[in-house]
Amino acid sequence: MTFASSGLLYRSNKLMFDRISESLWNQFTGRPVVGQLVGMNVELKPLPLVLDTWSRWRAAHPGTTVLSLETGFKRDYAPGTSYKAYFASPDLAFPAAFKNHARAAKSRVFGVRVPGGVMAWPIERFTGGAVINDRVGLIDVVLVGDGATETVRAYESGGRRFVGDGEALRADDGVWAIAEDGLHGPGGRTLARLPGHVAYWFAWNGYFGDTIAP
Repeated sequence: MTFASSGLLYRSNKLMFDRISESLWNQFTGRPVVGQLVGMNVELKPLPLVLDTWSRWRAAHPGTTVLSLETGFKRDYAPGTSYKAYFASPDLAFPAAFKNHARAAKSRVFGVRVPGGVMAWPIERFTGGAVINDRVGLIDVVLVGDGATETVRAYESGGRRFVGDGEALRADDGVWAIAEDGLHGPGGRTLARLPGHVAYWFAWNGYFGDTIAP
């Protein structure tokens, strides 16, 4: 399917539409909410997403292709231009259904969704760089992050307890390299990357409740 922005919001979250059925989709849950696909048991599969600086990403992935700024339109494509006022404000554009106000509505969390469980960690937990070992549902996980750039990746840990080792991770069975598709360890073993992303607290709490790591 090809998706585009509808210009509509639900609970202060964007609604997308697909160009085949023109159904409206909740971008946070990955489910259709208006149109012929509603009730068809259709749901988009969550994918891993990471925020990073361009310099750091390009150094690790020099073959990356990006969109050109030469679009033929006279628009300001500078970083942070779109929604700059909204991002800088603590207020929401429209009311949203969330109950836990212990955290600021637009504070950031990194959330992981796997079969059997969901969990979110406050971005400030990754300040200064951090490796967090935890459990989501039935899956042991390890998270590697940098709070300054909101760069967080989540992986299955296979029951291992990891600590940082420079640009890699170390467990009892050796050093594991961090990659976009997974952790690569001794003997060619791989631990899978998990679907995770940064979200505003109001959105995460509104859909998944108080599923936040202590």
